[in-house]
Amino acid sequence: MEIFLMVLTFLVLVGISNIIHRFLPFIPVPLIQIALGIVAAYIRGFHHVPLNPELFMVLFIAPLLFNDGKLTPRDELWKLRSYILLLALGLVFATVLIAGPFIHWLIPAIPLSAAFALAAILSPTDAVAVGSLSGRVKLPGKIMHLLEGEALMNDASGLVAFNFAIAATVTGYFSLTNAIGSFFVIAVGGIVVGALLGFLVIWFRMLLRRLGMEDVTLHMLIIILTPFIIYLIAEEFHVSGILAVVAAGVTHAVERDRMRSASIKLRVVSDSTWSVILYTLNGLVFILLGHEIPGVINQIWSDPAYNNGQVVGYIVLITAVLILLRFGWVWASTNRQFKTSLLTALSGVRGALTLAAAFSIPLTLADHSPFPERSLMLFICAGVILLTLIIASVLLPLLTREKNTETVSTKDHEREARMHMLQAGLRAVREEMTDENKEQALQLIYVYTKRLQQFQISDKADMREFWEAAIAIRQKALEAERNVAEVWLKEKRVSPDIAELFQSSLNRVEMLLSSRYKFKLLLKASWRHLRGLLQKPEHKEAPMSPGHPDWEMYKDLKLEAIRAAIHEIEAMQPIENLEIAHAVIADYRAMEHHIENDRIWSRMEPELSSERRELELKAIQAERNEIQRMFEQGEVDRALANHLRMDVNYREANLFESQELVENEGH
Repeated sequence: MEIFLMVLTFLVLVGISNIIHRFLPFIPVPLIQIALGIVAAYIRGFHHVPLNPELFMVLFIAPLLFNDGKLTPRDELWKLRSYILLLALGLVFATVLIAGPFIHWLIPAIPLSAAFALAAILSPTDAVAVGSLSGRVKLPGKIMHLLEGEALMNDASGLVAFNFAIAATVTGYFSLTNAIGSFFVIAVGGIVVGALLGFLVIWFRMLLRRLGMEDVTLHMLIIILTPFIIYLIAEEFHVSGILAVVAAGVTHAVERDRMRSASIKLRVVSDSTWSVILYTLNGLVFILLGHEIPGVINQIWSDPAYNNGQVVGYIVLITAVLILLRFGWVWASTNRQFKTSLLTALSGVRGALTLAAAFSIPLTLADHSPFPERSLMLFICAGVILLTLIIASVLLPLLTREKNTETVSTKDHEREARMHMLQAGLRAVREEMTDENKEQALQLIYVYTKRLQQFQISDKADMREFWEAAIAIRQKALEAERNVAEVWLKEKRVSPDIAELFQSSLNRVEMLLSSRYKFKLLLKASWRHLRGLLQKPEHKEAPMSPGHPDWEMYKDLKLEAIRAAIHEIEAMQPIENLEIAHAVIADYRAMEHHIENDRIWSRMEPELSSERRELELKAIQAERNEIQRMFEQGEVDRALANHLRMDVNYREANLFESQELVENEGH
């Protein structure tokens, strides 16, 4: 029961960490999870289970690396194969050979062989931690692929070197020839075993499908069990279980590409299931890491034999050597590209695998004497993990921040953010549009499109030129409307009274065009005038409405005139102000839609209002999600995000208020 409560608590903390990250996006999720794990370690009465390295590897590392093998682009890995091998193999062994003697020199109490072991487990990087920074750290794609490929392989090389160094420390015997030979057997054997078992699993699933067993749940269960089984089998054959699951992941990626069209439902379920599994495992890895850190630190911090300031200095110096060594290695292997080398060096974050390997250090040597400075080695590993993660969190966003050659004003920045927000709402409406709510969706799409056009138009440097161009386009369109009315009158398709009423409306609009009103006010006035023409019978000044006997005649004339106006605008060659022309056409399209449906000024039916309200609420939520995304990725600051949220909240409040008014009038 205690273990169940501990696991349940850790899962709750994983969820809390992501909620905290929503409000503090500049702090990487792994750091938040480590902090929560540390807090959990100090809860009185909370059950503590010592970290079991073997269980940790099979339960967490195996499925995570299997998934990385499936998702990492193979073409990019192949292009970067030489650089990946230089980092995953060359840099690991260079770190062991250079950082090992440095650690022994810095801390003579750690034997040279043990120092080699410490350097070996400090050499692998953690792609999960770096990936958590990708939202706010805009690392170039080449560097990200390089880091992903490196992380797939350097775990194995680091652990192999670590195991040999530990064996040399425990037994006092080491053979370089045997070590090199064993390494290639373990590495190549792991890849071969993983690939063979991966293809065997694929063949078995294909056999089940040929037998008519297309059950998605069964196939999903096989996929979930695959990394655990392959890792255990590979370790049983004394080859690298890590490389085995990576190779199996790559084989499954090949199968996934080949069967893309034949198993759409399985892919959907697989993607959804793995997203939950990875979300949980990634979070638990860092929660567990934080949970173990206090115990590791307390052994050194409370021991009077150690100077606390001195051991912190050890961590700083060792971390500096690791970063400098990584920088120099990458710089020498990438044609001396300084910034690329620096970003790659700082991205070398150490993770939970380092601490898990450290916990596997035996307590005693072959002669049953205590392993020298085991607690200090654990302390150094924990400190390097935290320090590299903090350094990456602070420096990488600064170094990857995009610098604009032109100064962007606050107003332009806000306009761009609002456009992204509105585009998210527009996408949501389009995705939710069905045959039942099509009319309401089209109306809402027009509203969003109109807002976006206004923001695009506001980018014009000279607004006076904009208004002049808009008025000129509208005057051309009005002339086309007049021609339609004259033709219809000559052909006696419309009565003289209706033609005169129609021409009168055009005269008033043209009078507004000749004034100095802004285009927005012009549109409002035009709609108000049309409203007066089409008001309900009780309004004496204009007895024209959808219920009037002459309404169908006026409606047909207006629709024909609108289409002629749109055709006239589209036929203008060349159109220098295409955005403005589209805005005028959008106004005509909206007027056409409302007139066609005889719904110009009447209230919508309650059920249609409900559909419109539901669509608007979904669009508003999509806008909120986009604001949060921009905030988390550093595209907007907290002040602008709050300002945008206030705008969304205000529109949502108006939506509820208008809904209440309609419902009250209905009663």
